[in-house]
Amino acid sequence: MSDRARHPIRNLLRAADQSLFQSVAAREGPAAETVLPSLSRSANHGLLWGGVALGMWALAGARGRRAAVRGVTSLALASVTVNTIGKRSVGRARPALDAVPVVRPLPRRPFTSSFPSGHAASAAAFVSGVAQESPRWGAALAPLAASVAFSRVYTGVHYPGDVLAGAALGVGAAYAVRGMVPSRSQMPPPARPRADVPALPEGEGLVVVVNPSSGSQPQLADPIKQLRTMLPQAQVVLYDEEAGPLPKVLAKAAREAANRGGALGVCGGDGTVNAAATAALTADVPLMVLPGGTFNHFAADLGVDTVADACTAVMQGSAVRTDVGRIRPLRTTDGGTEPAYFLNTFSIGVYPELVRLRERWAPRIGGPPATLLGVARILRQSAPMQVEVNGHRRSLWLLFAGNGLYRSVGIAPVRRHDLADGMLDVRVAHAGRFARTRLLAAACVGRLARTPFYAAATPKRLLISGLPEEACMAYDGEVTDAPSALLLDKLAEALTVYRPTSDDIPGSSLTAPMDTGRLRETS
Repeated sequence: MSDRARHPIRNLLRAADQSLFQSVAAREGPAAETVLPSLSRSANHGLLWGGVALGMWALAGARGRRAAVRGVTSLALASVTVNTIGKRSVGRARPALDAVPVVRPLPRRPFTSSFPSGHAASAAAFVSGVAQESPRWGAALAPLAASVAFSRVYTGVHYPGDVLAGAALGVGAAYAVRGMVPSRSQMPPPARPRADVPALPEGEGLVVVVNPSSGSQPQLADPIKQLRTMLPQAQVVLYDEEAGPLPKVLAKAAREAANRGGALGVCGGDGTVNAAATAALTADVPLMVLPGGTFNHFAADLGVDTVADACTAVMQGSAVRTDVGRIRPLRTTDGGTEPAYFLNTFSIGVYPELVRLRERWAPRIGGPPATLLGVARILRQSAPMQVEVNGHRRSLWLLFAGNGLYRSVGIAPVRRHDLADGMLDVRVAHAGRFARTRLLAAACVGRLARTPFYAAATPKRLLISGLPEEACMAYDGEVTDAPSALLLDKLAEALTVYRPTSDDIPGSSLTAPMDTGRLRETS
């Protein structure tokens, strides 16, 4: 029996694929003759999408940065899949160029298997990943991705079937990444516990303090303009260092908001929001958070990704109560006993030093390179810290405590599903023989909980004592000297914060919280 008779469907698809290729080759477009070959070359090795990702990181705000990271990660997975599995599994010859006009073929014709198209896979993976975090950016980039995919057929290096298969693999890679790292829209925070707050339809009684040092003036111009458009009666205070320390300015604004029966608003990064939360707690007023920093972790976990989200919540009078982490000094060199608060995370060990290195180098080389260099220096030069945790002596690299349970990717906490769960998310990286190497290896293969150098628990309070005199602590991105002993605990549902209702936040139901295991008693 002939091959044609044994595989009629496969041969039918192959004939249709070749016929469609011939149809594309026969079409002519004056602009396409120059644009599409250039576009196809620009996407070699993912350079086009790398440039797009850098532009989004620099210009598109917090959501754009998340979208860029997800797009690049999806592209990387798609590229690995296509080049290690796809092309080695199906050896298909490239199309013959007899029917392709001589002005179209690329200067360097690929020599690998034609099936599937790596360019189409990369384009589809990047745009699909971006769309999961930012549908608007995904829609804007979709025509570019489609043009790159079509250019591979137009220049004669792929059959249409190669492109369709590559695009399907790319979309699959993006969804595989989403399965490992859920997008923001998949995990909106629950709308509990609800809080009764005043609705301020035009912002009457709202005092908003904007911290320009959290972002550049051009980045803050649009949020301030949008705020004044949506809430025209709100009082906007642009912070200036000549007005005194930021906490003092925030405290004054909170008192004024309390006298007017309104709310305190803040636009800035997590450190600025932390200071505003302290002022709001003291004055007993609701807090409005506008994302205006680099990462905006608290605003994102709250479900406030844009200025419009926050303004809508204020106009509707929609708010929730959230927990606040508290740091209570027990023994200090200066006798101070005033507590500090954290909305996101607290840490001792190597992380505060990493924050200091990043802040020192970031103005010169940028944030991500500064972080990578800081990690390299810490891995090479840092020594473990000797402390007592709940009365047990420990040698550790890092102690992390989150205000609420975090979902993690590897060793990094990335998202909370509940801001009022009453728990501290405590994680400890212990010291020991080759501990750093073994911790990193375990994190990379997803077996962190199995290594003896890692422990996790969810207590409501934690006593840390015996801290060295030179020890530092970091909370919500700010680094300060640590007392010799401190107590971490929670103020349950202490802070009232405006946020949109669950109906206003797109996304599906919440996933279950992770199992953090038990904090091991190790020597």
